[in-house]
Amino acid sequence: MKKIPCMIIRGGTSKGVYFRQDDLPADPAARDRVLLAIMGSGEASQINGLGGATSLTSKIGIISKSARPGIDLDYLFAQAGIEQKTIDTRPSCGNILSGIICYASESGLIDLESGVTTVKVYNVNTDSIIEVSAETPNGVLKYDGDTVISGVAGSGSPVRLNFSQIEGAKTGKIFPTGHRRDCINGLNVTCIDVAMPMVLFSAAELGLRGDESKAELDAQGELMARMEAVRLQAGELMGLGDVRGSVVPKMGVLSAPRSDGSITSRYFVPDKCHAAHAVTGAICVAAAANIPGTVAHDCYRASGSVVTIEHPSGFISVDMVCEPDGDSYRFTRAALVRTAKPLMTGFAYYEAE
Repeated sequence: MKKIPCMIIRGGTSKGVYFRQDDLPADPAARDRVLLAIMGSGEASQINGLGGATSLTSKIGIISKSARPGIDLDYLFAQAGIEQKTIDTRPSCGNILSGIICYASESGLIDLESGVTTVKVYNVNTDSIIEVSAETPNGVLKYDGDTVISGVAGSGSPVRLNFSQIEGAKTGKIFPTGHRRDCINGLNVTCIDVAMPMVLFSAAELGLRGDESKAELDAQGELMARMEAVRLQAGELMGLGDVRGSVVPKMGVLSAPRSDGSITSRYFVPDKCHAAHAVTGAICVAAAANIPGTVAHDCYRASGSVVTIEHPSGFISVDMVCEPDGDSYRFTRAALVRTAKPLMTGFAYYEAE
């Protein structure tokens, strides 16, 4: 057997295995074979690997020092399949990103400042820049604190993420179909690409209230099949090609807020409802909510720059500044707060080829 250094970190509402890029094979195909073996992909339990048998706990962060001017770290996210032997680097994950200062400091990739440490991160998946900040009193990374995020028990020290260059992250266009609203299979949807390509549905058009629990939605096989049929067509219209077997584009089912939020969202990953909400998905929903003519704008209750999204576990807030840019839009701020916790440092063992 072979072994490779790694860390397991809870980042936001996800959990992932983090590696230094230099410790993995340079060839992407060889790298993916190693990752599949380490994660135990190919069986539902992932019993033979470090994967957690859910999409939220079968994630990978690959980190390296950046050679790009003004950038500290490069971040490549990978979603490991569970029953399928797949490694998908098309999406990104803001939750796993929130563990990057933890990993980079523990691995000697960065030096910590006294007070607050801020790093600029290049997201390889989406060709975007994220500024990540964490509290580091006396040059020591702080983990305890009073910050609470929905979907995670307890509290921790805040990790602040501010995303830029998020317009058209995968397709090069905010609205890759050319429209703010499309009709696919009789349903009005918004196909949008800001931080994450998504297909946004109206809950009412699907015959839903919009505030259903994850369990309620996961049990509706016909609903899932109907939404997936739309997603497959949307993938072609968005220029993403055949998206069968891919988690991109993601789907969101939207409705009016129920309490003090701005909008209600149920986020799909893509064949199950997320127990909470993805960071990049939250940015995408917030962006759509700010733009008239979208499905999201129809049910959006605006209140300043902060878009608070109600989800099954509580809420997630995005501080977003959206400015018209000719016939399009520019997002000069998309900021969120997460927490992160290191769980394990050691070696992952895998069968040599």
